[in-house]
Parts: sequence; C-alpha cells; structure tokens
Amino acid sequence: MSAVPEGWTLFYSGKVRDLYRSDEHEGRVLMVASDRVSAFDHVLEPGIPGKGALLTSLSLWWFAQLDVPNHLAPHDSVPDAATELPASAMLVTTLDMYPVECVVRGYLSGSGWLEYQQSGSVCGVQLPAGLNDGDRLPEPIYTPAWKAPLGEHDENITFERTVELVGAEAAAALRDTSLAIFRAASAIAEKRGIILADTKFEFGADPATGELTLADEVLTSDSSRYWDAALYETGNRTASFDKQIVRDWLAAHWDKTGTPPELPAEIVERTAARYRELIERLTGA
Repeated sequence: MSAVPEGWTLFYSGKVRDLYRSDEHEGRVLMVASDRVSAFDHVLEPGIPGKGALLTSLSLWWFAQLDVPNHLAPHDSVPDAATELPASAMLVTTLDMYPVECVVRGYLSGSGWLEYQQSGSVCGVQLPAGLNDGDRLPEPIYTPAWKAPLGEHDENITFERTVELVGAEAAAALRDTSLAIFRAASAIAEKRGIILADTKFEFGADPATGELTLADEVLTSDSSRYWDAALYETGNRTASFDKQIVRDWLAAHWDKTGTPPELPAEIVERTAARYRELIERLTGA
C-alpha cells in the first residue's frame, strides 16, 4: 500500500481499517483498508497481499450500484488528497454513527445457525422448525448487533433493544433500509452466479441534515458471506468467497490460547485468490 497523502494523521487503527484526518479538511476522513486479516478476534500474520485494495475497490463498486446516500466525499472537495489516494483508501465525510451493526441474513449460517439450534430463533426472530445449516430463509431477516467499545465483543440484540438504543424512528429506518439494500444487492449478485448469504451494514446520520447515510465498507468479502451458486446447488455450502480458508486452517492448528501461529504461504495465496475471484465475478473487471 502506498503512503497516505502528506498532512493526514492516523487517529484510529482497527483490526483491518485505519482512519486518518487532517486539520486542513474538517469533516473529511481517509479510510484505508489494510492487508491485515483477523480471525477469532486476533490479527494474524502475515497479511493477505492486495487485500486492502480489493476491499476498497469492491466497496466503491457497490456504492455505485446502490440507490442510497453514502459517505463517499467528492474528490474535488480535497483536491490534493484525491490525486494521491492509495488504491486502498476512500475519502469520506464524517457522520454521527449509530452504535448498531445492521446484520441481514438471507440464509441460515454462522452464528445464526448456532443460535437457531439452541432457540429456534435468531436475535429474537422466530424461524420455521427443521431448517439446516446453509438453508435459505423464507425471507431475509434483520438481526442487529450492538457495537461494543474497542476491545469488547459486539453483542447480538433484538430489534426492541435497537429501539431503546437509537429511538423508534431511527431503528425502523435502519432495519428497513438494510433489508432493501440486501434485496437489491442479492439480485445483482444472483445474476452473476453468486449467493449473498448474509452481510452487515453500518450507518450514520449526516450532521447537517440528519439523513440516514450508508457508511464504512459495504458488501465486501470481509463484511459479507458469499457463496458460489452452482456449488451451492450441488450441496456444497462451505466454499465461501472470504477468509473462511483462514478460519478453517486456524481452527485445525490452534487451540485459541496464546499467540496464533503464522499462516502458511499456501493459505495466504488461496485466500487472496478467493478475494480476487469474487471481485472479478461481481464486477467483470
């Protein structure tokens, strides 16, 4: 990754993304996706070469497909930065972020499948009996999570708890907009032989207008679970276009205590190839 433009200072570093701001450009942030890869709440070594640029490219492509306000800032609003942006960076506007991860599930998998086995529901949403891991749900469901402070685990919550956190009007807007985006994105992916099984969105309010605005990354292979539709039809519900290869290898070679082992070169390359294949199939690039 190339360096960020001069005058931008790091003020937040997460597991994957780094945020920079400049005293000269109030209301603007550089969001840079790194090549870091995390699993089981640990950042692993080495990273996935080119991953940050791929994630950013896919987010930008999806923002262009979706008819919903987003946090991308016009490049000419910060002309010096725009000409020097690394391929892994997005210039965005600052928002008043909601403390909710807006998770939408079209298929039963992951933590949703685990919860369903115990209760027959996911985040308070009752589901039909007899579903299996990877089954398509009758309709996409909204299963939000509370964004915990840095260093703590996010917590799955009910819609009613979301109302308590942000108010009834905002909670309904977050739910309805998330479901609408998911349906639109699912239809686009389906035409390209890809299943969007689940994803998460983050939203903020425009400080000036209060308008609900889509933020952060969107519909990337780090925030979403994608499957190959042809393989799914044969019964293969595990070949996802994300870091599942990393999770599977780590689960087989680490007991989740101490420092995780270094990822083998073969696992790194296979993971990078899945990231590349997803963006090629979705965008045609």
